[in-house]
Amino acid sequence: MTQKLFETTVVGSYPQPEWLVNREMLSKVVPRVRMKEMWRVPEAELEQAQDDATIVAIREMESAGIDVITDGEIRRESYSNRFATALEGIDTENPGTVMSRNNRPTPVPRVVGKVRRRGPVEVRDMQFLRKHTRHKAKITLPGPFTMTQQAIDEHYKDVEAMAMDMAAAVNEEAHDLVAAGADAIQLDEPWVRQNPELARKFAVKAINRALQGIKVDTVVHLCFGYAAVVPGEAKPASYAFLAELGDTIAGTISIEAAQPKIDLGVLKDLAPKKIMLGVLDLSNPTVETPQQVAERIRLGLKHLPPERLVPAPDCGMKYLPREVAFGKLKAMVEGASIVRREHGKN
Repeated sequence: MTQKLFETTVVGSYPQPEWLVNREMLSKVVPRVRMKEMWRVPEAELEQAQDDATIVAIREMESAGIDVITDGEIRRESYSNRFATALEGIDTENPGTVMSRNNRPTPVPRVVGKVRRRGPVEVRDMQFLRKHTRHKAKITLPGPFTMTQQAIDEHYKDVEAMAMDMAAAVNEEAHDLVAAGADAIQLDEPWVRQNPELARKFAVKAINRALQGIKVDTVVHLCFGYAAVVPGEAKPASYAFLAELGDTIAGTISIEAAQPKIDLGVLKDLAPKKIMLGVLDLSNPTVETPQQVAERIRLGLKHLPPERLVPAPDCGMKYLPREVAFGKLKAMVEGASIVRREHGKN
């Protein structure tokens, strides 16, 4: 089957409703350990509330016209902590501390034993998503390198060994997610550009282990951080670790490009990968026009053939007001349609 040209997707998260989470609390941090106090709904009713909010997110992505949707990561306090803190060998009750990317002390899990997957973490999420949509469905997992950078190692004393065990746990989960109906698996690896020298030693090896044997579409996402948490002036104009991802077995590399306005000439180093190109600036609350999105897609096409460009937001959208997130997604779909028509496709 021929894939739709400029098939639109999301990076992962969608805004959680005000009635479900304390968004003011969430706005101050990207949680690395569990942050159960963030939820406004009592624990006895929380799963049902999260299910209801997930259906809303699914329907809004469908209504906007997105081709490949997610569950909005509605059940997560952050993109990484739900999976990372569910692993054996992690002490979440007595956290350690690391400096965040904006140099703030952040509580993180402590690794106190061999890391293993205890059992399914996101499988019910994927089953729920599959049950409630006929669209292509993607689900995201934290990448093994990023998880090593968001933890304190008190067991391995060898960060590569820890990364490979984390990768094995991710791989087990990924296979179960495919069995649950996932059309695509995405690894979120934003920290490879934060510590590129260490990443060059083993990040590609760990990513490949995490995606080993996965037969559906695979994506590796990296960015400069949520726009709500990392301001634009703190974002560099280039990636310190990008071309290296060409050696991964992932079929698609996802990058933030609209807000930082990076030189897209670097994309030539990633051939023949598909590029999930960020064409929505999430730092700006103004909704883009379809014409603005179309122009960002055209800029990407100066360096990529049409069949290798996948329009997407720069990053997850959870920190945006919901009406802004919906408006931006709709503009992206319409912008992609403009460029699709320019290439003789409906």
